[in-house]
Amino acid sequence: MQKPQILWADDEIDLLKPHILFLTGKGYEITPVNNGLEAVEKAAAQNFDVVFLDENMPGMTGLEALAQIKANKPSLPVVMITKSEEEHIMEDAIGAKIADYLIKPLNPNQILLSVKKLLDNKRLISEKTTMGYQQDFRNLSMAFNDRLGHEEWAEMYKKLIYWELEIDETENRSMGDVIYMQKDEANTNFCEFIVDNYEDWLNDPKIDKPLLSHQVMKKKVFPLLKADKPLFFILVDNLRLDQWKVIQPLVSELFNVDEDETYYAILPTATAYARNAIFSGMMPSEMEKFYPNLWVGDDEDEGKNMHEEEFLSKQMQKSGVGAMKMSYNKVITAHQGKELLDRYNNLKNNSLNVVVYNFVDALSHARTDSQMVRELAPDESAYRSLTRSWFMHSPFYELLKKIADSGYQVVLTTDHGTVKVKNPVKIVGDKSVNSNLRYKAGKNLGFEEGKEVMVCRKPERLFLPKANISTAYVFTRHDNFFAYPNNYNYYVNFYRDTFQHGGISLEEIIVPLITLSPKS
Repeated sequence: MQKPQILWADDEIDLLKPHILFLTGKGYEITPVNNGLEAVEKAAAQNFDVVFLDENMPGMTGLEALAQIKANKPSLPVVMITKSEEEHIMEDAIGAKIADYLIKPLNPNQILLSVKKLLDNKRLISEKTTMGYQQDFRNLSMAFNDRLGHEEWAEMYKKLIYWELEIDETENRSMGDVIYMQKDEANTNFCEFIVDNYEDWLNDPKIDKPLLSHQVMKKKVFPLLKADKPLFFILVDNLRLDQWKVIQPLVSELFNVDEDETYYAILPTATAYARNAIFSGMMPSEMEKFYPNLWVGDDEDEGKNMHEEEFLSKQMQKSGVGAMKMSYNKVITAHQGKELLDRYNNLKNNSLNVVVYNFVDALSHARTDSQMVRELAPDESAYRSLTRSWFMHSPFYELLKKIADSGYQVVLTTDHGTVKVKNPVKIVGDKSVNSNLRYKAGKNLGFEEGKEVMVCRKPERLFLPKANISTAYVFTRHDNFFAYPNNYNYYVNFYRDTFQHGGISLEEIIVPLITLSPKS
């Protein structure tokens, strides 16, 4: 294995021999030069892993040499070394994208630390991450067998996502298969937890329960409303907790994260139910009963999320904040996002501005329908990366910048998440049965009961509408999905490994609820 190559340019290079010998003893090969011009020529002619560059050399200065080295090899890390602590020199060097900045007199360990940070950083992080996860692995696995409550499950899911993202950053991702297996085990146990507890949460007023979809506005949004200062409520459809975590560093540059919480999406974890519950403040059967002109059932062709503004307006009236001005904005295309930015000044006149972004939902559907998008996001890590890339270049990010500059508060959330489905479950139903792959509602449904599904034969207990007296609901658990016997193999091959929602999994149910305040 070739030793790491270091180019060191200093007009007093002979005085640095003890440091060069020290690094040589640590396994590095040093090429010394005593002027900036030679450093530029050597860097262009040979392959080095890092360059040490003295700032104050006669003739071509270190900053001048830095500019030429970077022009030839932009990715070559350069460490600037100087006697001066003048701020403008530091700023010039940092602006030229130096990798590190050292001030004379040099300490051998200071130099070694800089080299390791640049050359061994990924390896050291990988080793530390692997060791940390291995130590936590046993604790997590043991916790699955405990009687966890809803708060503990939320914290458990956050821990699993933390390790998943940490392992994503390692060089060989050798622990990737292990964390996925552990998430599978967690999901199996979580689904049992939901089956055992969900009905009680909805029917027992005294039982300890999580915040649910229909309580989000009343408990987390309306209390923040002020007549003289706008509040923005932004809902990104299908934004999973792990996707929030990959965009959080970008958001944190603009806002203080006051509350990084989660809530539990109701069943089915689908837009018609979960999102409408948020805006109406009601469970689905209550929406159908009290607002039959607004509720659209699974057996109807009309869009299921066309009346969100009306639902929200009625909820505000009922909650005593109906006098406050409100705007509702749905963004499906980039053009609509830009139009909203153009109208931003008008939004300042409202006490509440609701914005729904549909991109992540569109991404999950595009990944299902397009082979190209599947190849762009073949796994969970790539799916997160695609989400982050969209966010960085989206009108949504630009809107957040405007809100932060204006000094306004934001509540950021979603209606449900998605899960990558793998295992088909056969089901039979008539033509009136809904098309969702993760839940089915109808009469005379034919399926095999077992650990793959949760069955609800009394929809009123889950506050779900009943189209017929014999209507039942059945939900897939974890990574299962429904498939009809007709054209079974084609259907299964087409939908396997796609991201779906409507059923029961950590990814679909435990979702982010974030409160942001501007830094300025």
